[in-house]
Amino acid sequence: MTSAGPVTMLIPDFPFGYDEWVRHPAGLGHLPRQAHGTPVAVVGAGMSGLVTAYELLRLGLRPVVYEAGDLGGRMRSVPFPEHPACVAELGAMRFPPAARTLFHYIDTLELPTRPFPNPLARSTPNTVIDLGGVVHRARTPEELPGIYQEVADAWDKTLQDRAELSTMVDAIRRRDIPLVKGIWNRLVAELDDQSFSGFLAESSAFGTFRHREIFGQVGFGTGGWDTDFPNSILEILRVVYTHADEDHLSIVGGAQQVPDGLWRASPPDMAHWPAGTSLASLHDGAPHPGVVRMDRAGDLIHLADTAGFTRAFPAVVFTPHVWTLLGNVDCDPELLSADQWTAVERTHYMSASKLFVLADRPFWRDIDPRDGRELMGMTLTDRFPRGVYLFDSGPDQPGVMCLSYTWNDDSAKLRTLDDDQRLTVLLRQLATIYPDVDIAGHLISRPITITWECEPHFMGAFKANLPGHYRYQRRLFTQFMQDRCPPAQRGFFLCGDDISWTAGFAEGAVTTALNAVWGVLNHLGGRTDPDNPGPGDLFHDFAPVDLAP
Repeated sequence: MTSAGPVTMLIPDFPFGYDEWVRHPAGLGHLPRQAHGTPVAVVGAGMSGLVTAYELLRLGLRPVVYEAGDLGGRMRSVPFPEHPACVAELGAMRFPPAARTLFHYIDTLELPTRPFPNPLARSTPNTVIDLGGVVHRARTPEELPGIYQEVADAWDKTLQDRAELSTMVDAIRRRDIPLVKGIWNRLVAELDDQSFSGFLAESSAFGTFRHREIFGQVGFGTGGWDTDFPNSILEILRVVYTHADEDHLSIVGGAQQVPDGLWRASPPDMAHWPAGTSLASLHDGAPHPGVVRMDRAGDLIHLADTAGFTRAFPAVVFTPHVWTLLGNVDCDPELLSADQWTAVERTHYMSASKLFVLADRPFWRDIDPRDGRELMGMTLTDRFPRGVYLFDSGPDQPGVMCLSYTWNDDSAKLRTLDDDQRLTVLLRQLATIYPDVDIAGHLISRPITITWECEPHFMGAFKANLPGHYRYQRRLFTQFMQDRCPPAQRGFFLCGDDISWTAGFAEGAVTTALNAVWGVLNHLGGRTDPDNPGPGDLFHDFAPVDLAP
């Protein structure tokens, strides 16, 4: 047990301190000299793939990165042609400080951050809530009608009574692993089959449907929770326990700078490679094209890409959504066990859409003389847009508006509309909330949109386990532990945020990448420093509880 520190994304299923491991001066480990320069394939150049490749480079290996689309994956920042300094964050756009492993890389790249304008956050000047045609404006929760405070109190009481919130948060803060595991292992057994909505409905604190409805539409922290209602309550508790939904930051200039920076950066403490070597320099500036086939042949795994080239590797790290193994990639079935293939098939993905436009200036900050309030604010609504976010770069600069951020069924409502149709519908809906504001008159760009379930290399925004899916998730997360696997299943490693316990958060992409790095190190005969054991060295101390079949 240690003294109390900040709350971090120390995930109770496997509370290994990745942030401490990656920051330790001893480094992540060492390889035999004869292994230096060994090529290792990394499929996918998103956040997980580039962390993997960056750390393999530091160890003295030769990462060979494949990417079917654009560098960055769902860390995708698209510049507006009219003003390239302004970007639309189509994927990840807000990051909790509790994600300390992710922030190790953000800090390494010296990227500046600023508070993200979540609803009712301290840095958000104005929040507008529109439910059932009634509009409320507030800067703090206390300015909202009493029923909203009742809902907030009900959520807190439910968490305290049924999930030991305060005790668990304190245990995570102190990194009291026995207490974290003691509470969590019991809750997993009790709640694995429980949905989020069922968890609320069984709480005496949420006495009425109206209270649950308001919570679903508005929620607290990042906004409404109703699109998560069908998911396992365990998914939600991990987020709440680790403060992953609080005090978010954005990256100035765009989140894609993180994977882009790892691609270009030359680590200062590499084994084997000369100073100045980077992933970009090893690849002549661009990754290899997408992988279409993976086959086992003895101790090597052969990868064929879309350009027709086939290469053989002693180890392969696969980072895209696991569903791509079912159709996009012709994958040798021997690379995973039958149970792991079942877990791949059962993986459930959330869908999501966004629409961004560029305004001539942050006109929403103008003061309405009738009530002394700003014309618009961060908006939560039960109408079509659902979430509206406003990004101000200064009074004389263009302003970025995310006019809609939707999930699941709300995303599906937009899926069949083209960009201009989406914008027309959203402006019509927003006119009912802001009847005196001429939003269209300030727009200076065409919309930039995304619907992640329609993206061919993603097929969804991120994984979200349904009730009863814990066993499947455990099979995928623990796949990096291969000492007891048959030879045909060794050397192929899954990672990415859908392998993690916190899908939808870049921290999960990073930490599972580090699992894969440890797996490759171990597979190729390397070892960690005794003063800095890795996740595989301590696996049996922290292992996720294994529920009965």
